Amino acid sequence: MLTDKQKDLVLAAERHIWANPETGFREVKTTAYLLGIFRELGYTPVEASGITGFYADLDTGRPGPTIAVMGELDSLICRNHPDADPVTGAVHACGHNAQCATLVGVAAAMRNPGALDGLCGKIRFMAVPAEELIELGFREGLREQGIIEFFGGKMEFVRRGYFDGVDMAMMIHTAGLGEGQYLHLNRGNNGCVVKQAIFQGKSAHAGGAPQQGINALYAATNAINAANALRETFTDQGQVRYHPIITEGGMAVNAIPERVVTEAYVRGADIDVIRRYNRAINRAVAASAAAMGAGVKLIDRLGYFPLNNCDELGEVMAESMRELAGPDSVVSTTRRSSGSTDAGDISSLMPMIHPHSSGSAGTAHGDDYRIVDPYAACVRTAECIEVALGKLLSNEGARARAIKAAYKPIFASKEEYYAAAAEFRLDLDAVTYHEDGGIALTYMNKT
Repeated sequence: MLTDKQKDLVLAAERHIWANPETGFREVKTTAYLLGIFRELGYTPVEASGITGFYADLDTGRPGPTIAVMGELDSLICRNHPDADPVTGAVHACGHNAQCATLVGVAAAMRNPGALDGLCGKIRFMAVPAEELIELGFREGLREQGIIEFFGGKMEFVRRGYFDGVDMAMMIHTAGLGEGQYLHLNRGNNGCVVKQAIFQGKSAHAGGAPQQGINALYAATNAINAANALRETFTDQGQVRYHPIITEGGMAVNAIPERVVTEAYVRGADIDVIRRYNRAINRAVAASAAAMGAGVKLIDRLGYFPLNNCDELGEVMAESMRELAGPDSVVSTTRRSSGSTDAGDISSLMPMIHPHSSGSAGTAHGDDYRIVDPYAACVRTAECIEVALGKLLSNEGARARAIKAAYKPIFASKEEYYAAAAEFRLDLDAVTYHEDGGIALTYMNKT
């Protein structure tokens, strides 16, 4: 268990990271801060090459499974939050600052005398960047430069080999739970595709000669309305969500907008659902551009695969929290969250658990989100993970070995995952105008 001094370290880390929010693949200060703590704790971190984040191993000296414990570095952007960075608008309205503090707590606790007695295998502490799927243009720029391949930090870590040899993974995310409840388990989360549509029109004087232009903004708003009209076809079981924003909407009010850019997600509970509705929305977007005589470039990238929490790992986590906080401290549901996380991609390759803890209040991703009980959000979660690691890695790792042996991942290898991810990649001009007046729409890969 954590000492009083270590608890102070954990709580100080939560406040420091809250006060210094940074968005995905920009978490330079946060990475440096945590690197300093891990080195002071006696670890030898391996820094991610060319991006933010790192991992650090703790070897028990006895052969056995390797378990990854993760914390997410990045913040959101919510400019009207009272604690938002005045320049960037960044704020931890997602609770990732508490995750990082929890990571510090587990790393510190496992350094205490006797903490590794009777345990085998390795623990890999991972400070991972870029879980929030925002600033898509920035991330696409990183991809074009060859710096990253995936928009999510966890899959970028997989690509770089940082998960090689890892048998299972865990983390705890903050949430607002009822009094006396400290851990919430659910079935998992939606997956998603991230989308950009670049509408191309023709500029003209908006007052003097609008008939000479092609209004890309109207093409974009038509596309949003057409996609909205599909909502009644969304199935309850599929948990489909579609939510676009306009990131470029024209340059001058007295000129017909010639270029407009939208970004969106299509979310769903499984891969087939995401694929089916993504194609329907692309069809609506292409047809809407054609209706205005505009062009549109469709750019799709895999966001995240659905998260499927491992029941057996969930039971280990639940047992651990009950030992710490009592028999009524854990709540569970068979429902899935309609949000998305790149922990889903990890769950497609290995056993993964992503429960939620108490300690926060307000609206997630909203301007009133805050950590109201840092002890519950950071200290108790760190001790819960510490106890869970003990259960998994004791007795020659018998419980961890059994969980891994029984788990059936969606993909048998990284290569299978890459092939599936590539199916969602789309870069095409969706509207072709022929000299005879005909129009052709292309809104999906031909293969």
